[in-house]
Amino acid sequence: MIAMTPAGDFRTSYREDMTIFPTRNSRYALWAGIALLCLAPLFLGRYELGLLITIGFSAIAALGLNILVGFTGQISIGHAAFFGFGAFASAWLHEYAHIPVALCIPLAGLMTALVGLVFGAPAARLKGLYLAIATLAAQFILEDFFARAPWFTGGVAGRITEPFELFGWVADREESYFYVVLAWVVIMFVAAANLMRTRDGRALVAVRDHYLSAEMMGINLAYYRTLSFGIASFYAGIGGALYAHYLLFVSVEAFNILFSIQFLGMVIIGGLGSIMGSLMGAAFMTLLPEVVQAGADLLAGSAIDRALRLGASISFLREMAIGAAIILFLIFEPDGLARRWRLIRAYWKLYPYSH
Repeated sequence: MIAMTPAGDFRTSYREDMTIFPTRNSRYALWAGIALLCLAPLFLGRYELGLLITIGFSAIAALGLNILVGFTGQISIGHAAFFGFGAFASAWLHEYAHIPVALCIPLAGLMTALVGLVFGAPAARLKGLYLAIATLAAQFILEDFFARAPWFTGGVAGRITEPFELFGWVADREESYFYVVLAWVVIMFVAAANLMRTRDGRALVAVRDHYLSAEMMGINLAYYRTLSFGIASFYAGIGGALYAHYLLFVSVEAFNILFSIQFLGMVIIGGLGSIMGSLMGAAFMTLLPEVVQAGADLLAGSAIDRALRLGASISFLREMAIGAAIILFLIFEPDGLARRWRLIRAYWKLYPYSH
């Protein structure tokens, strides 16, 4: 292993070891990055801002899945269903309970967390393939509920949502809604970073590392496994609510099993057990189809297209690229983009010395 900290960096207390920012420069870099993002609407167009918004709510949902999979060692193949439940819940709360959209978003997260606890309670006593099948069942159960509950989802016709509004300020364009998503990204990522520093966060990691040892130390396995499902569902609900009030329309067909696989891909590519990796994975999975589509447009009608007789199959390169990326990362970079970023940062920090 390459040392992540230079020689002479001594820490004499748990507080120093558990701090979010290991150095003062890392804190300044974060503030500078947030300030730069706040200026993004002044320089970027609506298309680029739309990609950043998509990365934002996808990263929130992926972070919840990472808490479940990466930090607790559980598995979920039905994350998209909870994402969709949060989207429908926020729209339903605003339309029938007449709650402001600003409050519907956290309430939708809480409602989704309750649903996650319902499915997490029996799944908490399962592991391995049985747990994967249980979460897959949750995916299909919620999909069927979406189709058969028009009072909640609008049925096959979907549901129209309203834009975000706070004290008369309406975020109905990318330039304004970007700040709403950015605020929630900061809140949810800071909350997750602090969660991992608490006793409960360390218990989740202990359950992942060795559940028998954790149980011998007095950690309630069923409680913390169920809790991880609730936390993951809460994050999925927040991400889904932000998704709903961005597109202003929610469709039942959008939250299928393929969408759940994409969330798993974000976690795998970004890095299991890494908070920043969730953001990196969401950015990678959002931008990869755009890059592939640009390449496919360049290939259309070219000599390569005619030689390989790609024809209409070029449009499927986007889906193929996602599967290929997951496989390649599992083979060549199983720890994800987060570890690669740590190695790059350590190289430039320690260069030209090895210690």
